Amino acid sequence: MAIKITKSHTLKKKPVDESTLGFGKIFSDHMLIMHYKDGQWGPVEIKPYGNLELDPACCSLHYGQLIFEGMKCYSTKEGLQLFRPRENFKRMNRSAERMVMAQIDIDIVMEGLKELLRIEKDWVPTSKGTALYIRPTMIGSEAFLGVHPSNEYIFYIIVGPVGAYYAEGFAPIKIMVEDKYVRAVAGGVGNAKTAGNYAASMKSGLEAAKKGFSQVLWLDGKERKYVEEVGAMNMMFVLDGKVITAALDEGSILPGITRDSVIQLLKKKGIPVEERKLSIDEVIAGAKDGKLSEAFGTGTAAVISPVGSITYKDQTYEINNNKIGKITQELYDELTGIQTGDLEDTFGWVEKV
Repeated sequence: MAIKITKSHTLKKKPVDESTLGFGKIFSDHMLIMHYKDGQWGPVEIKPYGNLELDPACCSLHYGQLIFEGMKCYSTKEGLQLFRPRENFKRMNRSAERMVMAQIDIDIVMEGLKELLRIEKDWVPTSKGTALYIRPTMIGSEAFLGVHPSNEYIFYIIVGPVGAYYAEGFAPIKIMVEDKYVRAVAGGVGNAKTAGNYAASMKSGLEAAKKGFSQVLWLDGKERKYVEEVGAMNMMFVLDGKVITAALDEGSILPGITRDSVIQLLKKKGIPVEERKLSIDEVIAGAKDGKLSEAFGTGTAAVISPVGSITYKDQTYEINNNKIGKITQELYDELTGIQTGDLEDTFGWVEKV
């Protein structure tokens, strides 16, 4: 496959202190871009990172045809590697189908991504807990005012070095249960990684942050009874020795790649896993009687996030004395070990660059 490459003449200054990277604030010198028009994708182009030129009537700006993904590239002793990238692109195509957008050819996009990563290899951080974050995005780019799908799309990938998603790093976080607003409803677009889902979560997230919480735990949109997911993570609860997480069959929850990886790891360890409806009342009852021994979130950005306390209706319930639980720690160590090449990948999840 021919890839048009235009190198930047002016390179950015790379971060010196990787402990101050933060998340999503630094971007590399180059980006990948493709244009869809007349029913087909144009060639893959890698060019200097820069602004997109969009018509003010661009479809995505008015009607929300915008989907994206998130994955990471890791620096290992044997070179650069990706963690289940094809699963991310498969999910992107599922999001595209739900949002009536163009499908991408995964093999072509993977080849282009790897070439971009080879060009930007010096941007991949090497310190523990760091990675190069990869953000594939697709937007409807046709200019019109009217509620119908775009006939033109822009697909692009930008990358940048990141540290821990949460400022506290791998440490217990405080989450607030949201019982007023909802993120998604059954039959909606909660299972698509589309911009509107995140826009809908911002008001509640901001209010929670003002109260000192790291994230919001969403309840179902119909009864405000069953736990669904946290703003940037799928959630898992260890109740009576079983790991319980919300089922995906309602279509209101994003099917996380990390979520799926964790479930496979748990099953390999022989730890019971249940994907089912879990009421917030059952969670709180478990917190009161001690049956809730651990809770943690799973997601690409933070990988595994231990939860130290849950606040519901102004009442705070501490979990495991606000300490990281045994299962949580083991999952974090094994998953990050596979991602960074420190542990053997027996699942076939890793793809070399």
